Amino acid sequence: MRLLHTSDWHLGRSLHRADLAPAQAAFLDHLVETVRAERVDAVLVSGDVYDRALPPLEAVDLLNDALFRLREAGARVVVTSGNHDSAKRLGVHDRLVDAAGVHLRTRVSDVGTPVVLEDRHGPVAVYPIPYLEPAAVGADDLPPLDPAAGPSCDEEAPTRGHAHVLGRAMAAVRADRESHGGRSVVMAHGWVTGGAACESERDITVGGVGAVSAALFDGVDYVALGHLHGPQTLADRLRYSGSPLAYSFSEAGHRKGSWLVELGESGLSRVEFVPAPTTRALAVVRGNLEDLLADPALECHVDDFVSVTLTDVVRPAAAMDRLRTRFPHVLVLSWEPVGALVDERGYTERVRGRSDLAVAADFVAHVRGTGVTGEEVALLEQAFEAVRVAEDADPFAAPGTLFEGLEGVA
Repeated sequence: MRLLHTSDWHLGRSLHRADLAPAQAAFLDHLVETVRAERVDAVLVSGDVYDRALPPLEAVDLLNDALFRLREAGARVVVTSGNHDSAKRLGVHDRLVDAAGVHLRTRVSDVGTPVVLEDRHGPVAVYPIPYLEPAAVGADDLPPLDPAAGPSCDEEAPTRGHAHVLGRAMAAVRADRESHGGRSVVMAHGWVTGGAACESERDITVGGVGAVSAALFDGVDYVALGHLHGPQTLADRLRYSGSPLAYSFSEAGHRKGSWLVELGESGLSRVEFVPAPTTRALAVVRGNLEDLLADPALECHVDDFVSVTLTDVVRPAAAMDRLRTRFPHVLVLSWEPVGALVDERGYTERVRGRSDLAVAADFVAHVRGTGVTGEEVALLEQAFEAVRVAEDADPFAAPGTLFEGLEGVA
């Protein structure tokens, strides 16, 4: 039995307003070709198919086309909902498409009911567990924890926490497995202890605790995890596929892809990483503007999405325009001047007891990176005096008229 484990497609997502739809379409093309080339029996998509509950129509079309082509290529497809998805919208017509070999599992009531696949060694029970928001799972939606159920029962877990609801879901899985036996696979969307998070994942912590123990999944031949965007191996049988694309610059060094999982007669026999195509890489660069524009070592990033941190002592004028002459796909620009003193005081503390002139002068220094000159101090004083005189003369004057006649104020 050959399974292709993927997750976190986030169809409809952009990167700092850059359109990622072409790159997502290229990944789905690659997935279809992998199914054909590797004779994949089933594709497992462990949640976050869409990036938001109301996806754009283009993303809906992209998913519809991908599911049809994956099925046409010979694989059955099992899809669960993640914390970004609307479970009801993603699962619409689930009963109807089930007969076509595309299995949308988004209902809490279906937890513990497997999608059964067959190979020459017999059945493989795939148990899809959609993302279970603790606050939304009712007391009667899942079986109660059985103290004899082993690692699925966590008596220390908060009754409204992730460990509790996932423990109850795994209790339902184990109850079904005991009645059928054979090989089993679990699909789950969550944060398992030991997994490394990225900036692009939505926080799912409840009361500061979102991670669940890997022991919850003991006894299963393979666990196809979703939610964390870096491909990770927590154990041979317990893996995150990660997202197929980088969705934040914290993922710039990730090797994206899917897991090709092979089950033999007695369980897991082989897992191989299948790299995803890179349409446009991400790069993070830092330094003086002139150096970044001239450094030949950065030539390899001219076609990348780029995040730039400038370290010039004085904020360069038109920095983004100049950077785009060399890096046309620069998306993020920040400025961290070398040697700048960081004021960690809060706003109230910084302005308490200070004059308007002193606060304005500090603002200029903060934005520009250098202190104000004597001429600029005089100009600021002139501006504040003009405001005071105008307000004394007409306290209801429109704000735009206060500086009329004051030469040099911008």
